[in-house]
Amino acid sequence: MLEKLSLSTKDIKKYRLVLKSELIDEIENLASDLKGIRICHINSTPFGGGVAELLFSHIPLMRGVGIHADWQVIRGDRRFFTITKSLHNALQGGEYSLEDEIKIIYLDNNKINALELDSNYDVFIVNDPQPAALHHFSKNTNAKWIWRCHLDSAAPNHDVWQFLKPYIEEYDAAVFTMEKFVPQDIKYPHISIIAPAIDPFSTKNMALPRILCRQMADNLDIHRNRPLISQISRFDPWKDPFGVIECYRLIKKEVPDVQLALIGSIANDDPEGWELFTAINKEADKDEDIHVFSNLTGVGNMVVNAFQTASDVVIQKSIKEGFGLVIAEALWKERPVVAGNAGGIPLQMTGNLTDYLINNIEECAEKVIKLLRDPDLAKKLGQEGREHIQNNFLMPRLVRDELKLIKSLVES
Repeated sequence: MLEKLSLSTKDIKKYRLVLKSELIDEIENLASDLKGIRICHINSTPFGGGVAELLFSHIPLMRGVGIHADWQVIRGDRRFFTITKSLHNALQGGEYSLEDEIKIIYLDNNKINALELDSNYDVFIVNDPQPAALHHFSKNTNAKWIWRCHLDSAAPNHDVWQFLKPYIEEYDAAVFTMEKFVPQDIKYPHISIIAPAIDPFSTKNMALPRILCRQMADNLDIHRNRPLISQISRFDPWKDPFGVIECYRLIKKEVPDVQLALIGSIANDDPEGWELFTAINKEADKDEDIHVFSNLTGVGNMVVNAFQTASDVVIQKSIKEGFGLVIAEALWKERPVVAGNAGGIPLQMTGNLTDYLINNIEECAEKVIKLLRDPDLAKKLGQEGREHIQNNFLMPRLVRDELKLIKSLVES
């Protein structure tokens, strides 16, 4: 059988402290209408990526409102996950030569995983391309199946999309983060637009005193009294970590005492990440003020929280981005963000923050320097960002949207 993650429950009532009671009431009513339903999320890794980050908070909150919710993780060897990472990149427009052998390996692994899947559920939610063919091979034809795409799939690689499309169109519904991410030729009876969200009470997002966070960073060789900029993300080419380093070097010419922290995670479904992590470390060794940390070196959610809170400016210089949870995380902590004008990032960078959406390294450096030199402006932008995240991108809203979709499918 596939691995099921052991998770607890979270009490929805706690979120009344940060959200309107009407939203919490709506969630409780939806959950009451769906009492007894069994829901299962499926993805390719229990740690290291945005989907895992979401599910660690999402599943316990679903359970907390009385929904039977589980999370199963597919298996595969390095060859399979090398292929699926390439498919992931290709759905975001990357080049990939899709040979017949690759198709066979992908489908064989999905078939094996489908046979090992605990199929005793009413609704399956399958995340991203890695397990996308599970529904095709599953024996459970009575359940409702939802495919959830977390990627910027607005302009996917043609050959890869045509290969995956027939398996994806077998689902009862598909969910995308933005309308523009929906491929134009997809045929579905039901398409939903649901943005991701963060959990304000998770270890990663709970409130921490900034002075304590600077002390924690100081323990990791970050000078507490010097400016700190950071990028927190997976080690992925789409996040442009080498562009961040180039940006830092431009900033350092104007702000000589600035420090850069690159904090990333490596997932077991991402062989490419290991190679990139090595290359980033090699480049960082050239400058004692560039610091690289990862889950491999013991950096967990609490330390990530500390770095985001301690940073004077948070950067997310993505070239492609489905959403970018780290932006919502930083804004929730009232940190100003300078981010790539890509994918789902503009959903989070609204109002005055739109001036800090950048398209190249020079723009990125210019905006960061401006914020480092004007702490009052940085504070104002952080406060504006927190309000926007509170109103739109906290976890109960995601639970509400998903329950509404499930209810509509079950009733139909």
